[in-house]
Amino acid sequence: MAITKIDRRAKIKKRVRSKVTGTAERPRLTIFRSNSEFYAQLVDDLNNSTVVSVSSLNDKEAHNVPKMEQAKLVGKKLAEKAVAAGVSNVVFDRNGYLYHGRVKAFADAAREAGLKF
Repeated sequence: MAITKIDRRAKIKKRVRSKVTGTAERPRLTIFRSNSEFYAQLVDDLNNSTVVSVSSLNDKEAHNVPKMEQAKLVGKKLAEKAVAAGVSNVVFDRNGYLYHGRVKAFADAAREAGLKF
Protein backbone atom coordinates (compact mmCIF):
# COMPACT_ATOMS: atom_id res chain seq x y z
CA MET A 1 0.00 0.00 0.00
CA ALA A 2 1.37 3.39 -0.97
CA ILE A 3 1.82 6.10 1.63
CA THR A 4 -0.51 9.05 1.15
CA LYS A 5 0.45 12.70 1.19
CA ILE A 6 -1.31 13.18 4.54
CA ASP A 7 0.49 10.20 6.10
CA ARG A 8 3.86 11.47 4.82
CA ARG A 9 3.26 14.92 6.34
CA ALA A 10 2.12 13.40 9.65
CA LYS A 11 5.27 11.31 9.83
CA ILE A 12 7.53 14.31 9.15
CA LYS A 13 5.53 16.43 11.60
CA LYS A 14 5.92 13.85 14.36
CA ARG A 15 9.66 13.54 13.75
CA VAL A 16 10.24 17.31 13.76
CA ARG A 17 7.99 17.94 16.78
CA SER A 18 9.93 15.39 18.85
CA LYS A 19 13.09 17.47 18.42
CA VAL A 20 11.68 21.02 18.51
CA THR A 21 10.18 22.63 21.62
CA GLY A 22 9.48 26.25 22.37
CA THR A 23 10.38 28.10 25.56
CA ALA A 24 9.52 31.58 26.81
CA GLU A 25 12.90 32.90 25.64
CA ARG A 26 12.82 31.03 22.32
CA PRO A 27 9.28 30.10 21.27
CA ARG A 28 8.41 27.65 18.52
CA LEU A 29 7.35 29.30 15.26
CA THR A 30 4.77 26.98 13.74
CA ILE A 31 2.91 27.44 10.47
CA PHE A 32 -0.13 26.06 8.72
CA ARG A 33 -0.92 26.56 5.07
CA SER A 34 -4.27 25.76 3.54
CA ASN A 35 -5.18 26.03 -0.11
CA SER A 36 -6.24 29.65 0.32
CA GLU A 37 -4.80 30.99 3.61
CA PHE A 38 -1.56 31.03 5.60
CA TYR A 39 -1.35 30.95 9.41
CA ALA A 40 1.61 31.32 11.80
CA GLN A 41 2.04 31.52 15.54
CA LEU A 42 4.71 31.58 18.22
CA VAL A 43 4.10 28.92 20.86
CA ASP A 44 5.63 28.57 24.32
CA ASP A 45 5.41 24.80 24.88
CA LEU A 46 6.51 24.94 28.52
CA ASN A 47 3.61 27.20 29.51
CA ASN A 48 1.24 25.89 26.82
CA SER A 49 0.51 29.37 25.53
CA THR A 50 0.52 31.26 22.26
CA VAL A 51 2.75 34.33 22.35
CA VAL A 52 1.84 35.87 18.97
CA SER A 53 -0.37 34.73 16.11
CA VAL A 54 -0.97 36.08 12.61
CA SER A 55 -3.01 34.83 9.69
CA SER A 56 -3.85 35.95 6.20
CA LEU A 57 -7.51 35.41 7.04
CA ASN A 58 -7.76 38.57 9.16
CA ASP A 59 -5.33 40.67 7.12
CA LYS A 60 -6.97 42.84 4.47
CA GLU A 61 -3.64 43.36 2.67
CA ALA A 62 -3.24 39.60 2.22
CA HIS A 63 -6.50 39.13 0.34
CA ASN A 64 -6.54 39.23 -3.46
CA VAL A 65 -2.77 38.75 -3.77
CA PRO A 66 -0.89 35.68 -4.97
CA LYS A 67 -0.19 33.03 -2.34
CA MET A 68 3.57 33.65 -2.35
CA GLU A 69 3.00 37.34 -1.59
CA GLN A 70 0.46 36.34 1.05
CA ALA A 71 3.06 34.18 2.83
CA LYS A 72 5.59 37.03 2.71
CA LEU A 73 3.09 39.48 4.22
CA VAL A 74 2.24 37.06 7.04
CA GLY A 75 5.96 36.50 7.74
CA LYS A 76 6.62 40.22 7.92
CA LYS A 77 3.60 40.89 10.18
CA LEU A 78 4.52 38.03 12.51
CA ALA A 79 8.10 39.27 12.86
CA GLU A 80 6.91 42.81 13.61
CA LYS A 81 4.48 41.56 16.28
CA ALA A 82 7.12 39.26 17.78
CA VAL A 83 9.73 42.02 18.04
CA ALA A 84 7.09 44.25 19.65
CA ALA A 85 6.40 41.45 22.17
CA GLY A 86 10.13 41.19 22.95
CA VAL A 87 10.89 38.00 21.03
CA SER A 88 13.73 37.92 18.52
CA ASN A 89 14.96 34.30 18.62
CA VAL A 90 12.66 31.43 17.64
CA VAL A 91 12.86 27.79 16.58
CA PHE A 92 11.17 27.07 13.26
CA ASP A 93 8.63 24.25 13.07
CA ARG A 94 7.63 23.84 9.45
CA ASN A 95 4.83 21.52 10.56
CA GLY A 96 5.64 18.70 8.14
CA TYR A 97 5.73 20.91 5.05
CA LEU A 98 8.73 20.83 2.75
CA TYR A 99 10.97 23.89 2.94
CA HIS A 100 10.22 25.45 -0.43
CA GLY A 101 7.59 27.66 -2.01
CA ARG A 102 5.34 29.47 0.44
CA VAL A 103 7.13 28.08 3.49
CA LYS A 104 10.49 29.38 2.27
CA ALA A 105 8.98 32.75 1.29
CA PHE A 106 7.44 33.08 4.75
CA ALA A 107 10.71 32.19 6.51
CA ASP A 108 12.77 34.60 4.39
CA ALA A 109 10.33 37.46 5.04
CA ALA A 110 10.34 36.77 8.79
CA ARG A 111 14.15 36.77 8.84
CA GLU A 112 14.31 40.04 6.92
CA ALA A 113 11.90 41.65 9.38
CA GLY A 114 14.06 40.78 12.40
CA LEU A 115 13.49 37.20 13.58
CA LYS A 116 16.47 34.92 14.09
CA PHE A 117 16.17 31.17 13.45
